[in-house]
Amino acid sequence: MKLGIVGLPNVGKSTLFNSLTKAGAESANYPFCTIDPNVGIVFVPDDRLNKLAALYNSIKLTPAVIEFVDIAGLVKGASKGEGLGNQFLATIREVDAIVHVVRCFEDTNIIHVDGSIDPLRDIETINFELIFSDLEILERRLSKSLKSANNNKDIAKECELLKSLKAFLEDGKLAKNFETEDKDEAELIASLNLLTAKPVIFAANVAEDDLADNGDNNAFVAKVRDYAATENCEVFVICAQIEQEISELDDDEKKMFLEDLGLSSSGLDKLIAASYKILGLISYLTSGADETRAWTITKGTKAPGAAGKIHSDFERGFIRAEVVNYQDLLDCVTYSAAKDKGLVGIEGKEYVVKDGDVILFRFNV
Repeated sequence: MKLGIVGLPNVGKSTLFNSLTKAGAESANYPFCTIDPNVGIVFVPDDRLNKLAALYNSIKLTPAVIEFVDIAGLVKGASKGEGLGNQFLATIREVDAIVHVVRCFEDTNIIHVDGSIDPLRDIETINFELIFSDLEILERRLSKSLKSANNNKDIAKECELLKSLKAFLEDGKLAKNFETEDKDEAELIASLNLLTAKPVIFAANVAEDDLADNGDNNAFVAKVRDYAATENCEVFVICAQIEQEISELDDDEKKMFLEDLGLSSSGLDKLIAASYKILGLISYLTSGADETRAWTITKGTKAPGAAGKIHSDFERGFIRAEVVNYQDLLDCVTYSAAKDKGLVGIEGKEYVVKDGDVILFRFNV
């Protein structure tokens, strides 16, 4: 999973990236201090892995990972080269979802690029830049397709669809809200890799005082939540500065620090939950003496497809999957005990993998 972190300059974007990845991206109180897209790999915290690894005395423990890309602060006119320009919009095209950091705190010491705090205006600014960039993609595709439209009915139909989508975007709407009539149309639009078609998670960056009640009394957060509800986006509340402090603590210190703040989870935990939800992802587990590992798949994936995550041979030569629920396995202490109690299922090609399944695949190639 690859997530792009975007936002206007000085909204706490790079501070958040630093705290999530501990990658040390430069962070300062002036626009465009992030010159190049910074990339950091984050392990997905999953306590199930530690318990399974202890059960099997696994030599190696491999959690799922998320790749974060921190992209320089966008400003009005970025799609036309303002600020650091369109190169960063191209970087966003490579991600699975966009994490849009929105400033929801007042601080006279930190300059806002537009002079005041207004999260809806900030969201609109970023959206318009993404729309403008998508329009350039559409115009290039249309220009190329129109040359052949007279002699090919399929291309002529494609042009009509692209024209409709172009008008939709020019109306200030996002591609993810454009309704298609069939699978072919949906696949064509997906192939364009439009920025405004990507799922969005809003990170409402608040002051420390607003963390304990999850921003419920923050009028800026309320506006972001209302907007997100209309656009089918996820929202989580975070204090980027606090996350920076948390990132420097070990696990026990982090737990105590969060408890002192009245919090049950960190910003990273919230972001992971939001990203898995919006992308429709789950994790299944494999465990043995050599390795305990989490594998991220799309919800609804059948057993052969899940096996293919490990190796294409597993999917190609799939015979069956031996499946036990993670908690059932822990309760039984051993795999053989779970099997004796009838808790290990022998599943075929139509089995839909569930979150927390511990699976042993049988295959032959």
